[in-house]
Amino acid sequence: MNLILSFGEILIRQQSLGKTFFDKENNRLEIFPGGSEANVAAGLAQMGNNAAYGSAFPQNALSEEILKILNTVGVKTDKSLHIGDRIGTYILMSANGLSKGEVIYDRKYSSFSQLTIADIDVNKLLDGVTWLHWTALTPALNQNMADLMDTLLQEAASRNITISVDLNYRNRLWQYGKQPIDVMPQLVAHCDVVMGNIWAANKMLGTDVNDTLDRNTPQDTYLTAARESAEQVFEKYPKCKHVAYTFRFMDGPNHNLFYGTYHTPTEHVSSEIMETFEVIDRIGSGDAFMAGYIHALVNNMTAQEVIDTATGAGFQKLFVKGDFGNGKIK
Repeated sequence: MNLILSFGEILIRQQSLGKTFFDKENNRLEIFPGGSEANVAAGLAQMGNNAAYGSAFPQNALSEEILKILNTVGVKTDKSLHIGDRIGTYILMSANGLSKGEVIYDRKYSSFSQLTIADIDVNKLLDGVTWLHWTALTPALNQNMADLMDTLLQEAASRNITISVDLNYRNRLWQYGKQPIDVMPQLVAHCDVVMGNIWAANKMLGTDVNDTLDRNTPQDTYLTAARESAEQVFEKYPKCKHVAYTFRFMDGPNHNLFYGTYHTPTEHVSSEIMETFEVIDRIGSGDAFMAGYIHALVNNMTAQEVIDTATGAGFQKLFVKGDFGNGKIK
């Protein structure tokens, strides 16, 4: 049976319930467990997959509560470590996940960010694993994490484990003197499956993107750009056989226009355009897309089914509060 391991940093999301974060009239706070890789694991498990999560937790009651939540949705957590002193957090300054300029990270000295390869029993971590998922958020933390991922990916590749990556780009995280293009290409060279968008692929992998593309660009133009970008990924990274891109546009707090493309060396397909003006929470929608993408590939779906499943899962997350989706596919 397939065992899909999602490896990355556990986070706590803090979100104000007031009009501002220090609203005296309504000074209340919501918190949710999250983090891209945990979100993917939760989505996969709720879709019926055998999913595990690997991270680092301090030994305290909050960690136990988060692990219990993951277990409740079906995620195996026995490959996670108890080490270090704190869980990283991020503060969401808006009500439903408008991310530009509105996320504040507090991740330094977290248990996960201080991991070294010496802390990990690689044989135990990868035992029984048939698929390893990671994201660009991990090597963005520091050089040590980039080195750890390089070793871990080499080990996974040597065991013929399928490897997927989400090209999550957060400019606030790359603060240790390296740009993504300095780090990501050698890591992505180990990957069989890539997900992201055409702008992240340009930033991290050196593929071309037209600077004039914007919100008003016709879909057909974006579909051509996606195909050309994916073809460059296949050329640059011969091990990669699957690329998926998301296109998500927001005109206001409650609006989201969402579609995706899926590419192999021989096929290029796209989903229908999905649009809503009733967004509840857009945080984690890309991770839900990733979960649907992996789920479809593991279950050997056709190319059109792959992108429809991934896009449907990502769109459905827009109506679920918190970082974790519910595993449903629209």
